[in-house]
Amino acid sequence: MSVRIDARSGQMKYAAVAVLSALSAVVQAQSSVTVFGILDLGVRQVKNGDQSVSSVSNGGLSTSRIGFRGVEDLGDGLSASFWLESGIRADTGTNVDTTRFFDRRSTVSLLGSLGELRVGRDKVPTYTLVEEFSAFGVSGVGSVDKFFSTLGTAVDTNKRADNMVQYFLPSKSSGFYGGLAAAPGEGTAGKKYFGARAGYAAHAADVTLAYGQTTVNPTASGDDKFEFVAAGAAYDFQVVKVLGSYTEQKFANLKLDVANIGVLIPLGGGTVRVNYVHADSKGPSIDQNDADQFAIGYVYDLSKRTALYGTYSRVNNKGNANFVVDGNPALSSPNPGKDSAGYEVGIRHKF
Repeated sequence: MSVRIDARSGQMKYAAVAVLSALSAVVQAQSSVTVFGILDLGVRQVKNGDQSVSSVSNGGLSTSRIGFRGVEDLGDGLSASFWLESGIRADTGTNVDTTRFFDRRSTVSLLGSLGELRVGRDKVPTYTLVEEFSAFGVSGVGSVDKFFSTLGTAVDTNKRADNMVQYFLPSKSSGFYGGLAAAPGEGTAGKKYFGARAGYAAHAADVTLAYGQTTVNPTASGDDKFEFVAAGAAYDFQVVKVLGSYTEQKFANLKLDVANIGVLIPLGGGTVRVNYVHADSKGPSIDQNDADQFAIGYVYDLSKRTALYGTYSRVNNKGNANFVVDGNPALSSPNPGKDSAGYEVGIRHKF
């Protein structure tokens, strides 16, 4: 059997391929899309009051996730970007949030010399401050975000907010950084939000302040504002980095003040982490519900992407406080005033 190729048709095909290749090269030069993620798994032993459980843990060092982000160069120093990120339970292969897929972040942005305008679901300013100025961040048995409270309200913005519009100052090249954030709430109590953050970082020092306000269902006296105020500071002495934060969560006549101080010590190819947290409840019926947490751990970097870690944490509750190192569903029964302790060892891989 013989095959005949028409020269004119072949030339057109070659020309089309050449044009498509040229267009592809231009697109690739001006934009990029990245698939990224973290898988973090370990084993954990927790005792909350009279209950204890052993489990395969997820997110002991960093929350397991998968994401997609991209940037397009629009010219004249302007670019557009998107970011989609979903939290996953690596131990079971399921989503962290069953009500939404991209629960961690879903945003589109315009970036230029004047800063960044970002729209979509994202972290709120007070949460990023607490996350950045804690030795254990917001993951694992040593995390500080277990001391976030709604103070009995339906607030849904302690960590992230839906339908949010944010503005960020240009990069930290001048030392100053910060931004503004607002979410309309769209008629749902606990979702209407306003927040801001400002800071200054120079050499080894970093100081920052943040504020957040959420509109919730009003009390009989008319109070309908849940407020979250945060301050953070860090100094890197090279042989040790000291960092900490102070937060106040307030609604009507109820308050929860949380002081957090920690150190990061480079040692033997890894980092020793030590942290202390004091939570002070104030107001009718909760005034004695205080707690203290001490956590210590070590992270050993096998490479830039892979690390081994171990952490021990203990929470001492007072009054009817019921803070726990891990809120495993198997330990959901209340243990007011009883202590909680746990340890975990695991591996984290970034891709």
